[in-house]
Amino acid sequence: MAIAPQLTSEHIPDQIPSTMLAAVYRGVNDVRLETVPVPEIGPGEILVKVHTCGICGTDLKKIATGSHSAPRIFGHETSGTVAAVGRNVTHFAPGDRVMVFHHIPCSQCYYCRHKTFAQCETYKKVGCTAGFEPSGGGFAEYVRVMDWIVANGTVRIPDNISFEQASFVEPVNTCMKGIERLELQPDETVLVIGQGPIGIILSILAKRAGASVITSDLYEPMLTRAKAIGLENAINASSIDPVQETRKQTEGRGTDAVILAVGGNSLIRTAMDIVRPGGRVLLFAQTQHGDAGFDPAAVCVDEKTLIGSYSASVDLQDQSVRFVMGGEVALEKLISHRFPLHQASQALHLAAHPQPDSMKIVIQPSQKGSQ
Repeated sequence: MAIAPQLTSEHIPDQIPSTMLAAVYRGVNDVRLETVPVPEIGPGEILVKVHTCGICGTDLKKIATGSHSAPRIFGHETSGTVAAVGRNVTHFAPGDRVMVFHHIPCSQCYYCRHKTFAQCETYKKVGCTAGFEPSGGGFAEYVRVMDWIVANGTVRIPDNISFEQASFVEPVNTCMKGIERLELQPDETVLVIGQGPIGIILSILAKRAGASVITSDLYEPMLTRAKAIGLENAINASSIDPVQETRKQTEGRGTDAVILAVGGNSLIRTAMDIVRPGGRVLLFAQTQHGDAGFDPAAVCVDEKTLIGSYSASVDLQDQSVRFVMGGEVALEKLISHRFPLHQASQALHLAAHPQPDSMKIVIQPSQKGSQ
């Protein structure tokens, strides 16, 4: 197990403690609240005091499957305040409100030249840590942001934008990448399967691209939230067959595109049945390796296309920042529960086992109680 080196900081203000609380991953479904050293920063780096960190489905899968070695501190949808800066940092100062991306590509390798940034070796290196193997670090009181992230992946938060709203920049970027890969046209119809926070964001962006959006979910409260933000064409898949209903709405053809915003490889066949001949299916939540069954003739004879999209795109960084920081959509309203750091295990459990009244779950280390 590689341990992130403790580098010497240029200056750590006196009010920053030497230790902090963190939710430390120790193994499969084992996350413990521990006292760990506050990470020290080196030249070109900054230390951020975490205000809000959203819980992402990819972190939940890592915790549930043990796909990553322990110990680690996860959490990458992070916003907070600059607490200290290292030598040669001139464009940020203590007190600045920021959000940070945890992945930034090199922009020079084969994959970057072909715009496949998530496959870049530099991109795969996580540039934010609260200690141990760099893994995001947002489930802690402080996070160390490394130099290449400071230079190209740290964004100031405008005074009129909340930390909660700003924490959506990274997930919005991933959704924008998916919509871009799907190449939606204004006259097309798209079905978005799953109306959790990511499904809703994908639906909003698909509608923003000019497509006619149909949403589906097994749970009516999810669809009710989606309807509240203008996604009114909804299918309750617990009582209505989405294949039949979408064909009814598309003159029997099927939709032009389907976005699979929930895990579960069994839904790939359903999505392929829903989409019209020549249509596209976007796999957005299938991040675990495994086998999936679908009709290969649907791809060959019916000319249906399976598309994958994973993680963020640096090319969409400015666009995602403008969308979130501009307040075009009040994404912070998707937050249903806010937990203090000492209740991180409850927060992660709820996020992994969503209830009818839960949506986006965030951890806020500075908070004293839950909401």
